[in-house]
Amino acid sequence: EPAARREARPVAQPAGGRRVRVGGERDLTRERIVATAVRVADEEGLAALSMRRVATELGVATMSLYRHVPGKDELLRFMMDVVFREQPLPEPPASDWREGLETIARLQWRIYRRHPWLASTMSFTRPVPAPDAALHTERSMAVLVGRGLSWEEMAQTSVALAAFVCGLAVHFEREAQAEQDSGLSADEWMERVGDEDHERLMADPERFPMFDALNRGPEIDLSLEALFEFGMARMLDGVGLVIERRGGADG
Repeated sequence: EPAARREARPVAQPAGGRRVRVGGERDLTRERIVATAVRVADEEGLAALSMRRVATELGVATMSLYRHVPGKDELLRFMMDVVFREQPLPEPPASDWREGLETIARLQWRIYRRHPWLASTMSFTRPVPAPDAALHTERSMAVLVGRGLSWEEMAQTSVALAAFVCGLAVHFEREAQAEQDSGLSADEWMERVGDEDHERLMADPERFPMFDALNRGPEIDLSLEALFEFGMARMLDGVGLVIERRGGADG
């Protein structure tokens, strides 16, 4: 009988009431554990993820997971590596530094959008040793070599750009959770819930003259996508100025 079919057939409840599946523990691997954890986090958010929950999804005893994954921190690191590996960096690298950095930033944005939980697991003060994620920093610094920047400036540029993308991407999971809790999209929430407060804020031109001016002008786009595009472009403009001052703008 195929393994997948064996795993799908439940057996009698063992002591303690836990439900297990035939062949589940025998076929358990770290890859299956991590894939299941990613699916849970993608569908329900990081708050729903636990070793117990992953074990339940796999139909095995929770303790059996620890033979393959030491704990939840390590599980998150494996998950991080897997989702970065899903969308590898393009080869060959771009020869133009700006194109190269923009390509990396857009790839990170797509990864965060596909896996909204990921951004909240990232740390730029206590980085997790995830090799496939570290390749992004490696590539970012590589495209800046020979532009007149110091090693410190190349590292700071790479990390600052990644931190900008991640910081904005944190809102993917927050918005997903808010939509799940309220049943309203961001636009629907603004129309149904925010109009009264918004109008009250805009109706005080003495205290908020800039908001008042905005309210009288054309509609503006403050979506996450618009903020990403604007912020990335301005950061790269700034890097370009530094490179130009160093005399490394060409190439």
